[in-house]
Amino acid sequence: MPRLVDYPPMLLEERPFAFGEPDWIYEIKFDGYRLMALVDGGHVELRSRQGADATRWFPELADSLATLGGGPTILDGEVCVLDEAGRSDFDRLHDRARRRRWYAGADAVTFCVFDLLMAGGDELLQLPLLRRKTSLGRLLKSPPAHVMPVGHFAAGEGAQIFQQAVVPLGLEGLCAKRTRSLYVPGARSPDWIKIKRAGAVPPERFRRGVKPALASGV
Repeated sequence: MPRLVDYPPMLLEERPFAFGEPDWIYEIKFDGYRLMALVDGGHVELRSRQGADATRWFPELADSLATLGGGPTILDGEVCVLDEAGRSDFDRLHDRARRRRWYAGADAVTFCVFDLLMAGGDELLQLPLLRRKTSLGRLLKSPPAHVMPVGHFAAGEGAQIFQQAVVPLGLEGLCAKRTRSLYVPGARSPDWIKIKRAGAVPPERFRRGVKPALASGV
């Protein structure tokens, strides 16, 4: 069985980016904690960006992913608490995750999955992004509870989505990704760019006692 610790998440750069460049797609950037998931024959392992075992932190997610069956499968995404409008609420997630367990009255989480590193034991790292996304779409055609595949927008739609959805809805931002990008575990790749809405993440947020193992960001 593959080891999830051998697949640290690929990270985004944050730099100036011109909307409309060809061969790029855009995803909504959810404001949560980066999470990697391994599913193999009903066994599920969850790990944070820093490599901490998060399986017991989100038991409802682990139980749901176990229903996928098959494997080994490795998923990459962001665990979030979503409000009624589908927006990620970092403060509610922080309150939930810092206890590192389920508790009475806890907000349910959603695993917003945007990439697929392995399917049925076949490693997909050397496939271009759009082919990985096609495979992810097939895998999550009928996603289990607490799991949401993240859709994407074509190159020409980035500026419009940013102005008509990200800004008015107060979302964190967009992720721009090169369509042919390969997945390089642990790398901060120039092929993945974070485009943040101004004022989306206050700089003092991570001074509130978020432990390194729980740190958000991609």
